[in-house]
Amino acid sequence: MRCRVSFLLRTYLWTVLVFVVAKVVFMLSCQEGHALTIDDMGQVIAHGLTLDLSTALYFLALPFLLTIVSLWHTGRWIGTVLRVYFAIIALAFALAFVADTSLYPFWNFKLDASCLQYLETPTEAMASVSTGYILVRLVLLVLLAILIFLGYTRPKIHFQPTRHRIVGTVAALICIPLIVIGIRGGLDESTTNVGQVYFSQDQFLNHSAVNPVFSFVASLEKSGNENASYNFYSPEEMAQLTEGLYDSGTQAGDTLLTTQRPNVVVILLESCGKMFLNVMPNLCQAAEEGIDFTNCFGNSYRTDRGTVSSLSGYLSFPTMSVMKMSTKVGHISSIARTLRKEGYDTEYLYGGDINFTKMKGYLISTGFERLHWKQDYSAEEQATSKWGVCDEITFNTLGEMILRHNDGKPFLIGYSTLSSHEPWDVPVKKYKEKQYNGFCYVDQCIGTFLDKMRKSAQWDNLLIVFMPDHSSDFNEYDEQHPDRNRIPMIWTGGAVKEPRKLEMLCNQSDFAATLLGQMGLRHDDFTFSRDVTSSSYRYPFAIHMFNNGLSMTDSTGFMLYDLTSERIVVKTSPDAERMANTAKAILQMAGENLKKLDEVK
Repeated sequence: MRCRVSFLLRTYLWTVLVFVVAKVVFMLSCQEGHALTIDDMGQVIAHGLTLDLSTALYFLALPFLLTIVSLWHTGRWIGTVLRVYFAIIALAFALAFVADTSLYPFWNFKLDASCLQYLETPTEAMASVSTGYILVRLVLLVLLAILIFLGYTRPKIHFQPTRHRIVGTVAALICIPLIVIGIRGGLDESTTNVGQVYFSQDQFLNHSAVNPVFSFVASLEKSGNENASYNFYSPEEMAQLTEGLYDSGTQAGDTLLTTQRPNVVVILLESCGKMFLNVMPNLCQAAEEGIDFTNCFGNSYRTDRGTVSSLSGYLSFPTMSVMKMSTKVGHISSIARTLRKEGYDTEYLYGGDINFTKMKGYLISTGFERLHWKQDYSAEEQATSKWGVCDEITFNTLGEMILRHNDGKPFLIGYSTLSSHEPWDVPVKKYKEKQYNGFCYVDQCIGTFLDKMRKSAQWDNLLIVFMPDHSSDFNEYDEQHPDRNRIPMIWTGGAVKEPRKLEMLCNQSDFAATLLGQMGLRHDDFTFSRDVTSSSYRYPFAIHMFNNGLSMTDSTGFMLYDLTSERIVVKTSPDAERMANTAKAILQMAGENLKKLDEVK
């Protein structure tokens, strides 16, 4: 009997120790940009221990049941089953720890089920890193799995026959409720959750305290539900908090264009936050010559979300990607579908794999008739960037596509760049920071492209819109920084009436209604897009969603709300509580709207 108790205790404590050590390794591996102290590490371990203790009990369940069985039968098969089980969880733990420490510097949130979305296109998912980077982590994965497995199986698993079967069985049955309570996290109404370990204003310390295994498993249920609900308020309260925030009409306002039927080119610049404009003189020149929306903010933190916000005027979500919801994208509004009804020819260009994040399905469903992507280029051209065809080549393709439209039929062309992305494999080596080199290279491509267009016959009726799909982390600019998601939105081309700087706060999702408003077209079906040039635009604000969090900016300041810990993490506004309530109500309203997309026939 004693050997069984010793085995279970040893198994449980080893699991907890593995989780604790993983926290230390995580902090040391991902501490760049964070002032980490010994006291911080102690606080992280202490606050994260409750989640580690509960999570470890999950993985004790099978050894516990087999131990009960061993009271009545001591066949060798029990030891074999346990060794197989320990091998599986050792590999799973190792995979979780290596993935967590590897992805966090890129994503800045803990491992969750969202990583599974990128396994559909593994080549694209790994394009941000080198082959050496991947090999090193595979070696670490194998070594770590072996080490964890040996901790479970040394000493050898062997149960001796016992005369105390009934007593042991009764004692084990009494322990079952205690284990369930431990897994649940107590007897209170709230159960074990990620937010319980949050303790600091520094999100890195909070994330360090989170058990990545629990985070991943807990997120699986949420990720499987395309209609995830955000039930913060009653329907009446939600309606009151959001009343008048999204006016879908256009009333007399600024006239920015020389024509209501320009040829439109929308260029989504990969990851181009406004903090990079200091190395982009050509884009800055375009801003001076055209219409510069100086206070525009990105809606999301990922390409798939930001693309939908830009081209469909739709809000993003913290843990869901609308682009990947095949049953819904056919019902979502879009600039392409609206302009096709006006006789526009529509096409899209992307130098990477257009099947990545189900981009192809979204573009076709929302009205783009012809798609051009990596497969249309030679093998040599496809190898010019880790993500596909480099921007120098695709910008040249874009110019050729524009010049081919000489039959008088209006056109809309969408284009996503890709070179300004990890691993920043661009020919420019001017700056110490790789990010600066990436955006400097893209800017050179922009300069060459614009010079070519200015000399073309199409220029006079051409509207070119430069806007990122999303911003990105850089130095002090992370999600907690008020200007992290500030992005350029620049309209240039011969169709621009005169240079202007528009300083009202807005989102990239407002681009759709603003463009259509300037074209004299209705945009009532763009629920979350506002014409910011309309006189009805009376409450300028910007909202941003990221992994399990949201932020909001208005004239009073900035507020960031963490959905995991359910509290305001950062605020510069004296009215942050009101902003948090408004932002949550908007998220709830967007979630309700997303559900109704399935009901559209």
